[in-house]
Amino acid sequence: MPRGQLIRKKKVVLDPRYKSPVLEKFITRMMLQGKKNTATHIIYGALDIVTKKVGKDAVEVFQKALDNVKPVVEVKSRRVGGATLQVPVEIREERRDALGMRWLISFSRGRKGRSMAERLSAELIDAYNNTGSAVKKKEDTHKMAEANKAFAHYRW
Repeated sequence: MPRGQLIRKKKVVLDPRYKSPVLEKFITRMMLQGKKNTATHIIYGALDIVTKKVGKDAVEVFQKALDNVKPVVEVKSRRVGGATLQVPVEIREERRDALGMRWLISFSRGRKGRSMAERLSAELIDAYNNTGSAVKKKEDTHKMAEANKAFAHYRW
């Protein structure tokens, strides 16, 4: 607990086109060097491509893709008796969202493709279909936690 005042969470505004607070957070995470307008154009372009390819509402596809990428458990290092153990812990909802968004953005940036909007749309469609790099990252995280569940009693 902080010694000073309590830290208040910032109120997230809604994005102008779809009126979604999650999408606004994603736009903010996508932004590089303060260029929010560029990030907004990239994401809206990607969502337009997703709508054309999948044929469903873009925000529903985005939300489902994000849900498919969000991890439930992760491992944290804990030092016990000279050994460093990987202890599985459950993740708070805010951190789940943050990790899911971070993985979607980083794997779409690492993809080969023409524009960032096309790469992001491809990663979103893959995540929507439960395939792709971001979903594999989530599964690897869950496998690591499952393999180390013998150390679960070391949670703090």
